[in-house]
Amino acid sequence: MSPDTDPPTRAHPVVRLRPKAEARAIRHGFPWVYADELVTDRRTQGLAPGALAVLEDAERHELGLVTVNTQSRIIARMLDRDPAAVIDRAWFAARLARALALRQRLFDAPFYRLIHAEADGLPGVIIDRFGDAAVIQPNAAWAEAHLAALAAALAEVTGVATIVKNGSGRARGLEGLAEETLLLVGTLAGPVPVAMNGAVYMADLMGGQKTGLYYDQRPNHAFAARLAGGGRVLDVFSHVGGFALACLAAGATSALAVDASAPALALAAEGAAAMGQGASLATRQGDAFAAMEALAAEGAAFDLVVCDPPAFAPAKPALVAGLRAYERVALLAAKLVAPGGYLGLCSCSHAADLAAFRSACARGIGRAGRRGQLIFTGGAGPDHPMLPQLAESAYLKALFFRLD
Repeated sequence: MSPDTDPPTRAHPVVRLRPKAEARAIRHGFPWVYADELVTDRRTQGLAPGALAVLEDAERHELGLVTVNTQSRIIARMLDRDPAAVIDRAWFAARLARALALRQRLFDAPFYRLIHAEADGLPGVIIDRFGDAAVIQPNAAWAEAHLAALAAALAEVTGVATIVKNGSGRARGLEGLAEETLLLVGTLAGPVPVAMNGAVYMADLMGGQKTGLYYDQRPNHAFAARLAGGGRVLDVFSHVGGFALACLAAGATSALAVDASAPALALAAEGAAAMGQGASLATRQGDAFAAMEALAAEGAAFDLVVCDPPAFAPAKPALVAGLRAYERVALLAAKLVAPGGYLGLCSCSHAADLAAFRSACARGIGRAGRRGQLIFTGGAGPDHPMLPQLAESAYLKALFFRLD
């Protein structure tokens, strides 16, 4: 290079790992850099949330292209192993096409989770598909900044005519993002009917919890349905009737859905009616713990009880209290299972691993004076793939017991 030639300019700034950071884990596929692992000088601190940067190790070897948010405990997320990658509509389209190919292999109908964040190469992004509609959850600052390109690529790759942005939830708060839900593309006439495991679910894409439906429980709904034929079912923390409707479709004689949300229970009733099972579903709105205590006081008993509560331990500081809550759920629910009946207990808490959750459930069952056989351990469906290097991507746990 001659003295008159300008040095080459980088497309993005550089951020660097501290000497004690574990660069090898990142080279082997771990997608996150924590705040205490990155050199946070004034230049890095000045990067806007969601800015793109080239990540280097302490010896200045390039590791890839990352997105940086100095407001987050996860200060950098790996986007591409190629430091020169261009994050544009074509880049999103390639990631979406790869994810779509897997789901089309797995499912006959276009109702599934299309993008499961880091496991599908789009950190902090969730996309659920509902036929010709899709819901995007941009839970990281970089995704919010690139939302227009992502939505355009989504329409291009899948052909969906309606796209909703669901900007709600704890993850966005951790990224410093405001809550906002709006229709980006197309129109919505109301809840979308979703056929799954023989049942019909009504998904409210604009006003429901998360994206409107929990696809992750699909295989666990199916297992519960195998236990439900000819029996009485109690579905606690039911949302829009997840376990209850699957069990009715499989021949349960009756189902009671309990949830704190009256709108969710109304959607459950609407789904049951669409299945021709409106008379077989009863609902009870209110606090789940109080409802289970009241049912016990009434002398109620069910052949199958399933509890799918919200995340009681979303992060490590909540782990001890969360495990106590899961133990209490197991205690109250076990008392409502008829002799020889079945109990299903679920957790979507990232901080509570399978062993800790299983122990809490066993303690609760024992405290209820019941003896249980663990007959099934389940997780999320294959449209919720796990990134092997990131244990948090395998968050869902489902345990089914047969009680004496």
